[in-house]
Amino acid sequence: MQFVPTKLFLTKGVGTHKHELRSFEMALRDAGIEKCNLVNVSSILPPRCKIIPRKVGEQLIQPGQITFAVLARISTNEPHRLIAASIGVAVPANEDDYGYLSELHTYGMSDQTAGDLAEDMAAAMLASTQGLEFSEDADWDQKQEAFKISGKIVKATNITQSAVGTSQWTTVIAAGIYIF
Repeated sequence: MQFVPTKLFLTKGVGTHKHELRSFEMALRDAGIEKCNLVNVSSILPPRCKIIPRKVGEQLIQPGQITFAVLARISTNEPHRLIAASIGVAVPANEDDYGYLSELHTYGMSDQTAGDLAEDMAAAMLASTQGLEFSEDADWDQKQEAFKISGKIVKATNITQSAVGTSQWTTVIAAGIYIF
């Protein structure tokens, strides 16, 4: 029996509430996945797994469904504290190869900075499995050029949610949701 997802959709959300758990539930609701029983999995994008739009993916999940997810989550109740959660995705050029998702949850980063870093981490993991050599300390433009020249990474993308904390709990999530 093979238990390999065929589709993936990316989603994000933010929630605020006086209780941390409720702020997480509100973030799940904002992301459209509150009705799922989430199971955290590691970060492999299966071969031939198609990335689909969120709206299409939401129609494919049912209340109570056991749902496998790559999830980035962070919470704060510290006023003015910037938090961000991001999922980076690196898709190999050869659809028979597997790709990577990365999870990033951090303080003090904007959407752009967190998203770029999450993409960079996913692409770096994929590059290492593809035999590409590059400096981890190189800037993104240099790495991206190396990836393009190799022809082994077809695209990298991310989904990122940030928010500024209040005196209540604020939770941000980003997720890759697998569909079978």
